[in-house]
Amino acid sequence: MKKTLELTALPEQLKTDADVKREISKNFGIPVNEINGFTYLKKSIDARKKPVRVNLTLDVFVNENPAKEIIEFDFKNVTNAKEVAIIGAGPAGLFAALQLIELGLKPVIFERGKNVKERRRDLANITKNNTVNPESNYCFGEGGAGTYSDGKLYTRASKRGDVNRILKLLVYHGADESILYESHPHIGTNKLPHIIEKIRETIISCGGEIHFNSKLTDIEIDGDKIKSIEITNNEIRNSKFEFENLILATGHSARDIFELLHRKQIIIEAKPFALGVRVEHPQALIDSIQYRCGTQRSEYLPAASYSLVEQVNGRGVFSFCMCPGGIIAPAMTAPGEIVVNGWSPSKRNNPFANSGMVVSINAEDFKDFEKYGPLAGMYFQKMVEQNCFEQGNKTLQAPAQRMIDFVNNQSSSTLPNNSYLPGTVSRNLNEILPNYVAKSLQGAMKAFGKKMNGYLTNEAILLATESRTSSPVRIPRNKETFEHIQIKGLYPCAEGAGYAGGIVSAAMDGENCAKAIGNSFG
Repeated sequence: MKKTLELTALPEQLKTDADVKREISKNFGIPVNEINGFTYLKKSIDARKKPVRVNLTLDVFVNENPAKEIIEFDFKNVTNAKEVAIIGAGPAGLFAALQLIELGLKPVIFERGKNVKERRRDLANITKNNTVNPESNYCFGEGGAGTYSDGKLYTRASKRGDVNRILKLLVYHGADESILYESHPHIGTNKLPHIIEKIRETIISCGGEIHFNSKLTDIEIDGDKIKSIEITNNEIRNSKFEFENLILATGHSARDIFELLHRKQIIIEAKPFALGVRVEHPQALIDSIQYRCGTQRSEYLPAASYSLVEQVNGRGVFSFCMCPGGIIAPAMTAPGEIVVNGWSPSKRNNPFANSGMVVSINAEDFKDFEKYGPLAGMYFQKMVEQNCFEQGNKTLQAPAQRMIDFVNNQSSSTLPNNSYLPGTVSRNLNEILPNYVAKSLQGAMKAFGKKMNGYLTNEAILLATESRTSSPVRIPRNKETFEHIQIKGLYPCAEGAGYAGGIVSAAMDGENCAKAIGNSFG
């Protein structure tokens, strides 16, 4: 007999499978020797009251052998099938490719950056040598920004696709099965590259193609249809490939692609985005606030996280990409700019907790850039990033300030230890960030200090600038067909097109575009 049960217990009461069985027996009166096994359906932490408890939903097998689900997919041999071009090997491009293979279509991926293994050297160069490779960095390369930027899988975009299918595809390619039931699933930057390599192996073994160091440099339009694309790579420059269908999954930082579309008079639009700083606290402090646990949390609890939002002077201020036990990373994509992001390893065991803290930016804010038309927001974003570089040390050191000093508009005489390896330089961020951004952040941090007693502290450091939360450009498409509203065969996709945010939502959008192409073939 299989029973679905909901169990609540202290973390230390659920250390092992034997402990879980004992708790099931104690709470539901089922003899331990009759419990043949169980499977997790949901797991979450409830820290609203002390003591902190764990909530589980389980399928419990009583006097019956557990039935383990076999995860499998119908990947076809598409070596000689009709080809579909995909620009970008981030989550949208990779999951679009997997979906195309299941539909019997051949994906041909062009990725401007390097594969995950070779990409590591370029990331090391950013940290050690202050050298940014514009084609291979934290944003560009196999796996996209998510590969070396944490691997958080939580999404609220469940209406846009099958979240569970995306998680199962990740498990199929090597992710831990816990992502199927954790309330906030997370893989970790240390494990994601191996999973990305496995996805690549699936695509190639089925007859798909992936070309690295291959950058889209032109699109040829015949009337209102895609005719061909121009790819520039390290070996052959300006190679032309004819495709009738193109999934454009280039990510939110491919500014050259936005400029190419604008130059080709392909309709794009400026869109709101967000901009601010990355905040870092000692992880022990966040643990003590969230778990009310004193100076050290239980070894059976994960590093605590938070999610904060506040309206200040009519602007939304919110935390973004919170990384417990994480590291702040240099996420710039070109020399002469400062951009920061965050990531966590799978164990989330670093001594700091960081999060983006950003302010909503709208069209009125970048009206001084109107001469750039739909690229106005992008050039405004770029200006802020370059300003941070200029007013810092003109290196990849990030301008930084202690939190209370920032709120009080006074410079920090010293800076606390932090995880940003290129280094920090003390600056008054109120003089670097746009005034309305600084004022909104000041008001929000005061409010957050009241919501989380201890959050507003000079133990916390702010680094500028967190500016790549989403694309400043939208590439408009038909809601039903997913095609561009002007160009047939062009499928703007995921974050770079303004339709997704994060690994899972980008992956689902990639699948939706692939399905739309499949439908167009009947």
